[in-house]
Order: sequence, then structure tokens, then C-alpha cells
Amino acid sequence: MSIQSPPMLLELAGRSLLSDKSRAILDLENLPIELFPPLFVEAFIRGHTEVLKKMVQAWPFTCLPLGALMRKPQLEMLQVALDGLDMLLAQQDRPRRWKLQVLDLRNVRHNFWRTWSGAMVEEAMKKNRKLKHGPAMAAKPPLKVVIDLCLTERPLDEFQAHLFLWVTQRRDRLHLCCNRLKIFGKPTRHTRKVLRLLQLDSIQKVEVHCTWVSCTLAACAPFLGQMRNLRTLQVSQVRVPAHTSPEEQERLLAQLTSQFLRMQCLRKFCVDAVLLLEGHLEQVLRHLKTPLKTLSITNCQLSDSDWNYLSRFPNTRKLRHLELRGIKLTNLSPEYLKILLETVAATLKSLDLETCRMTDSQLQALLPVLSRCSQIRVLSFHGNRISMSALRDLLLHTARLSQMSVELYPAPLESYDAQGAIHPGRCSQLCAELTAIVRDFRQPKVLVFCTVPCPQCGSMFLYNQDLIHCSCPTAA
Repeated sequence: MSIQSPPMLLELAGRSLLSDKSRAILDLENLPIELFPPLFVEAFIRGHTEVLKKMVQAWPFTCLPLGALMRKPQLEMLQVALDGLDMLLAQQDRPRRWKLQVLDLRNVRHNFWRTWSGAMVEEAMKKNRKLKHGPAMAAKPPLKVVIDLCLTERPLDEFQAHLFLWVTQRRDRLHLCCNRLKIFGKPTRHTRKVLRLLQLDSIQKVEVHCTWVSCTLAACAPFLGQMRNLRTLQVSQVRVPAHTSPEEQERLLAQLTSQFLRMQCLRKFCVDAVLLLEGHLEQVLRHLKTPLKTLSITNCQLSDSDWNYLSRFPNTRKLRHLELRGIKLTNLSPEYLKILLETVAATLKSLDLETCRMTDSQLQALLPVLSRCSQIRVLSFHGNRISMSALRDLLLHTARLSQMSVELYPAPLESYDAQGAIHPGRCSQLCAELTAIVRDFRQPKVLVFCTVPCPQCGSMFLYNQDLIHCSCPTAA
């Protein structure tokens, strides 16, 4: 029989109060501040909607993280909160103790509810006893409603539609804020309507995955320029119709990239599988005026002129994370990448050159500068066909990098037979030799060698202390 911890006194007090709903509602004005969070959680779990509504109207904290209590959007709980807020927004004089400034509807873990439970509650109670509840402020700052949004081509769901209608009817008294915005598919009138409702300078992260045509881009690009506090911009799977002329492509890019000039806070810029990028990298990057911490260009085609510009792009000098995964390097002069790595050697913490089809000679050219990346923690060369000799030289150059915690390398070419099939015994022996090189200098944390995918099952052989076989019947 398991022994459960006895309920805390706050929980017992909350349950006792909720046993008589009418008394709970009447007692809120004099309820100790310490009881509000546990009582709210108890009422939420047990579905006491009238108590919840009254608690919203008397909430004595600046933030109510309601979304953290909902595993998925719940229209009934949203309606309860909005009904409670409606009565307050309509009042000239708000309750003496009411301090709510932010209704947070994001479905994320929140420190607030953890603070008011368990061992932390006593410390929190001491702090809040010192709060002085003076008269209500004469000036009423707009109430903030905070959400994370994912907009698609489909119509808005019931939860979103209800919230946006409520906000539309009260725009003069509240601000709809969004920290993270995702747009999938072709932007629609719903997308543009929602963007007009948002406080765009509240957005810190945007992900765009869609097909652009001139009319939708012209309508949506200006919204991007108003996101002045944007920290992260991720653009992926962006395509234009096949019949789009080069001139039209240039115009589309210009409409989009001209908005970058206003993004003074952008620190992370990621593009993935953007077919428009080839030959236009300078046009895209030159508008980014602040130093980047993360630059990710993956699964794209880049021209020599693109590489030339990237190697001298001034805003990479403080770069911490560089991802160039899935970009073909086979015929590229290693000089461009060497110059880029020399620029970021003092600050770089992670480098991803996975599946770039690098050659031994290209890798050899990068070894001196790689050995100077003293802050690097994550290094990935997985997916390239590299010989045992070149891998041995690579590990000899990186073995003294003491910050390294994750290393992903390809299994040596000598692990395969003449037909390209993996030879498990030989692979295991060679990877053990390479691992020993690193261990002569330091104890590796995560050191993995990966083969190319098995042609039968698509899985890979992995060597991490020992060989892990793929699951197909033909595996040796």
C-alpha cells in the first residue's frame, strides 16, 4: 500500500470553502491572498465555474496563467474567464484588491502555480504579506490577453473564433498579445484579420511555412515589419508557383526582405528548403542590421556568390550557433567556409554540417580553424562520406576542445564494402579506434558515429561505445 502525502493546510482550507459555494463567493473579498491560487486550482479541477468567475473579478495578482491549467483549449473555461473580465472592464471603480494585468492563455508550464504549492508556499506567503493593497489606480492600463497562435488555411477553431470576437468588440480596453506565431499554408483572410487584432510588437518568434504568391505576400509583409521586438524568424518550405518569372521572384523577395530593416531585436534567423534563396542570399541578409546569435540555412541551394557574401557577412561575428545542414558542398571551395569559421571561432558553440556531401580535402582544409573554436559544445558532421584517415585527423584537432559535449560523426568509408553495404564488424573496430583517440585527451560525453541509412529499412548503424544494429532482417 503506497503512502500518499497528506493534503496541505491550504488545500484543506480550499476544499472546505468550496463545500459551500455561496459562502466561497461571499468570502472572496476577505480571503487571505495565500488562498487564492490553491482555491482557484481546486475550483478549476472540480468545475465550480461561478466561483472561478468571481475569483477572476477579485484576482489579487498581476497575472492569471489560465492556459497552464488547460491541457488543451477549453471553451467553457475561456468563457468563464471572459465573463468575469467583462464585468470588471465595464466598471469605473475596480475592486480594491484586483491587480490583474495579464490573462495568459498559453498552454505552457508556469512558475506561478508551482510557487503556490509544496515547499515554496511558505516563502511566497511571507513575500505577499508585505504587499500593501491601496486604493485602485485612477489610470487603467489596458488588460493584456496573451496567447500563442498557429494559423492555417483552415477556418479558426471554436476557441479562437470566440476569443477573437470578444477581443474585437473590446479593442479599446485590452491588448491581444502573442509571443509565438506560426503560419502554415497559404495566408487567408482569417490570417490577415487575426494579424490586425494582434499587438504585433509583442511577437518574439515567428515561423512561416507556406506558398507565397504576390497578392498574399503584399498583404502580409507589412505585418512582419511591425514586429519590432521579434527575436526569432524561421521561414521554411516556402515555394512560389512554377510559372513565376525571375523578375517576379526578385520583387517578392524585395517585399519580404525590406521589412527586415525594422527588426532591431532579431537574433535568430533560420531558413529551410526555401527555393527562392539561391543567388539571392545577399538580398536577404543585407537588411539584417543586428548581430545574430543563430544562423541556420538548411536544405537550400546556394551559389558561389551566396557563399562569397556569407563568408564576409558582418553580422555573424558574434555567432553562437551555425547550421548549414543539407547544403551541398562537394564542388565548393573550402575557402568560403574557412573564412566564415575564422570569423566566429571565438564565440561559436554549435556547428552543424550534417549531410553536406563534404570531401576529405574540404574537411582537411577546415581542421586548423576548427581546433581554434574553443567554446564549441556541439559538432555534427554526420551524413558525409569521410575516410578513416580524414576522421582521425579531425578528432586529433578537436580532442582538446574541453567544452565539447555532443559529437556526431559519420562512420568511416572503410566501414562499407565495394557495393556500399555496411560491414558491422569492421565498422565497430574502426569506430572503437576513433573513440580511443578522443579518450586519450578527454572523456567524451556523447560521441556517436553513424552510417548512411540501411537500404532495406532506412535505419542506421550507430556506434556509441558499441555498435547498435538496425532492425531489418538482412542486418548482420
